[in-house]
Amino acid sequence: MNVSDGMNYAPKGKPQPVVKPGEFVFSAVRLDHGHIYGMCNGLTEAGGTLKYVYDPDPRKVESFLKAFPQAKPARSEEEALADRETHLIAGAAVTSERCALGLRAMDAGKDYFTDKAPFTTLEQLASAREKTRETGRKYMVYYAERLHDEGSLLAGYMVDEGLIGRVISVNGFGPHRLGAPGRPQWFFEHDKYGGILCDIGSHQIEQYLTYAGEEDAVVTASRVANFAHPEYPELEDFGDCMLTGKNGTTSYFRVDWFTPDGLRTWGDGRMLILGTKGYIEVRKYINIASDAPGGGHVFLVNGEGEKYVSAVGVTGYPFFGQLILDCLNRTENAMTQAHAFKAAELCLLAQKKAIRTK
Repeated sequence: MNVSDGMNYAPKGKPQPVVKPGEFVFSAVRLDHGHIYGMCNGLTEAGGTLKYVYDPDPRKVESFLKAFPQAKPARSEEEALADRETHLIAGAAVTSERCALGLRAMDAGKDYFTDKAPFTTLEQLASAREKTRETGRKYMVYYAERLHDEGSLLAGYMVDEGLIGRVISVNGFGPHRLGAPGRPQWFFEHDKYGGILCDIGSHQIEQYLTYAGEEDAVVTASRVANFAHPEYPELEDFGDCMLTGKNGTTSYFRVDWFTPDGLRTWGDGRMLILGTKGYIEVRKYINIASDAPGGGHVFLVNGEGEKYVSAVGVTGYPFFGQLILDCLNRTENAMTQAHAFKAAELCLLAQKKAIRTK
C-alpha cells in the first residue's frame, strides 16, 4: 500500500469472510482510478470471489492482475456484465462515466459498487435513482474515508454509544497530495472529475450525515479556487463548504490539494465531532511530528476525562461484508440507498452553488 499517494491508497485488512468461496461473485470493470484496488481488497477479504476484470487499456489490466491474479481478463465489458455468476460490478471509471456504467450494470441485473464521487451532474443522479427503483438493484458508493478507515469507524461507534451526547456539529478536513505527474489527463478536466467539492468533498458530506444522524441538509455556503496551479486552469485546488442539517446540526469542511512533500502520508485527514457532552477528534492517517506509526488516532473528551485510543486493528472494515450480505439478502445494513444518494446530491449542490474566489 502506497501511503504517500492518495490515488493509489488501498487499505488492506484481515480476512473476515461472511460467505464461502463462490457464494458471492463480483467483477471489476473500469480501472481508471486506483481506488478500485481498495474496493476489491475489501470485497475479497469479506469472502467475495473476484471473477472478471475488464478495462479497455490492457496495461491497467496487467497491473491489476499482479495484485489479483485470481481474476480472469474479460474480452469485453459485455462479457463481465452478462456473466450469470456475477452478483456485483465494482468500477472506478472516469468520474463522469461512472453513472453510465452503473446503469448498464443494473440493466444487466447486477448490483453496482462505484468509487466516489458517483456522479458529476444532478441529471446523472436522477437517472440512477430511477434505475434503482425500476430494477431493484443497488448503486453503492465507496466513501472510503469513513468506510475504509478504522479511526473513522471507531468514532462512529463512540457516537452511537452516546459517549459525547447528541452530535451537534461535524467539521472535516480532507487535504490531499496532488502528485500531478502521476495523474491522468481526465483528472484535470472539470467536466470529467466534477470539481473538488463533488470529488473529495463527497467523503466529507457522507461523514457529516452519518455522524450527525441527518437524512437531509442544506448547503448554506460553498467556495472553490485555483490558488497555485495555473498550468491546470480547470483544476480546483481548494474548496470549502457549510451545511445545516434538517435537525439543526451544522457542518464545515475544507478540502484541498496542498499536502506538503514533507508529510509522510498523502494527506493529514481529520474529523472533529462535537456533541452536547464532549467531542471526538480523528487523525486518520498520521499524528504529525510524533513517533506513532500510521493513522487511526482517536481522541475522546467528555465528562469522564480525556482518552486516546489507537483504532488500528480494533474495528476492521465491516462495510464490505455487510454489502455482500445486503446484495444476497436484499437488505440495507451496510448503507441505505437513500443515504448514498443524499451524500451525492449534497456534494453536487455544493459544487453547483460554489463561489469561485480565485
